[in-house]
Amino acid sequence: MQKNKVTCILCPRGCTIEKKAQGDTFEFTGFGCKRGMKWAKEEFTNPKRILTTTVHVKNGEIDFVPVRTNIPIPKEKIFEAISILKGIEVLAPVEIGSVIVKNILDTGADVVATRRVGKKDSSYD
Repeated sequence: MQKNKVTCILCPRGCTIEKKAQGDTFEFTGFGCKRGMKWAKEEFTNPKRILTTTVHVKNGEIDFVPVRTNIPIPKEKIFEAISILKGIEVLAPVEIGSVIVKNILDTGADVVATRRVGKKDSSYD
C-alpha cells in the first residue's frame, strides 16, 4: 500500500490529508470538509497552480510588468509557460488586467498584467 500526505490549503485549518493507494483504488483520510476531499483528489491526480512571473516591457516606465494566470494551470506546464513568457515583450503602456497571452499552452488560462506600466517619458533621454 502506497501512502502520500499533503496539507490542505483551502482554509486556515491546514488539515493533513493522507492518500492510501492500493492498485487503482484510493482512500483519503484526514480532511475536515468535503471541499478538502475534493481538493486532495485534484492535488493528487492533476495538481494546478496560478503562475506568477514578469514580462519585459518596451518603452515602459519600468522594464518588467508583473503577470499571472487568471486561473490555475497544470503544474507540469509551469516551466514551459515561463519559457514562453521569457520571450515576450509588450509595448507600453500596459493596463492592469490587459491580456498578455490568451489561452497559454491550450490550458484555457489567460496571462494578465497585474500592474499598470506607463510609457517612458522620452523628454529626459
